[in-house]
Amino acid sequence: MAKKMSLKQVAKAGLLSENPVFRLVLGTCPTLAVTTSALNGVSMGLATTFVLFFSNLIISALKHVIPDKVRIPCYIVIIATFVTIVEMVMQKFLPDLYDSLGVFISLIVVNCIIFARAESFASANPVLLSMADGLFMGLGFTGSLVLLGGIREILSNGTFFGLGADLSAWFPKMEVFGLTVGGFLTFGLVMALINHLADRRTKKAEARKAEAQKAEVQKAEAARSGAKEG
Repeated sequence: MAKKMSLKQVAKAGLLSENPVFRLVLGTCPTLAVTTSALNGVSMGLATTFVLFFSNLIISALKHVIPDKVRIPCYIVIIATFVTIVEMVMQKFLPDLYDSLGVFISLIVVNCIIFARAESFASANPVLLSMADGLFMGLGFTGSLVLLGGIREILSNGTFFGLGADLSAWFPKMEVFGLTVGGFLTFGLVMALINHLADRRTKKAEARKAEAQKAEVQKAEAARSGAKEG
C-alpha cells in the first residue's frame, strides 16, 4: 500500500468502511449459503477469522522470502494449512456444526476475502499491522454473517442462536427466509440500508467541510476588508 495505515484505521476499515461483506462485497457465496442461522454465521465467521489472522501473519513475515512468480501457489499452501487445522478441529470436537457448514469450511481456502488481504495488504505491510488487518477483517465478516443469520433465523424460525421465542403476536413465521431466495433478499435489503446510511453520513461530513471552508473564506475576506479600512 502506498500509505501506511494506523491500527485505528485498520480496525475501522475491517469493521466498517471496508467491511468485506457489505462494502467490498467479497465472500458472497458462503455469506448466502451458511447464514440460515446466527450460530452458523458466527461459526463460519470465526473459522475465517482464524485463517485470515494466521495466514496474514505468515505471508507478511515471509513477504521478502517468497518469490514473486510463485507467490499465489505459496499463498494457497499457507491458507490451506490453516483451513485444514480448522477443519480437523471442528470435525473432532464440533461434528454437528461441521456437518451443518459442510463443504464451505473447505472452501475457505479459495475465499476471495483471504486472497484479497494476502495480496493487497499482508504482502506489503509489517507483521503486526497485517495481523490486525486479518483480525478486524475477520471480525467484520463475522459480524456481517451473524447479522444476516440472526435476521433470517428470527424471521423463518422465531429463534435466535437456537433459543425459541413466541413471536406469533408480532408476525407469522416466514419460512422463505430460510431458503436461498430469502438469503438474497435479506442480503440485498441490509446492504441497501447500510449503504444508504453510509452515504448520508458522507454527505453530512462533506456539507460540514464545505461550511467550514465557507466560514474560513468569509473570515479571510473580513480580515482583508478591515485591513483596507485601517
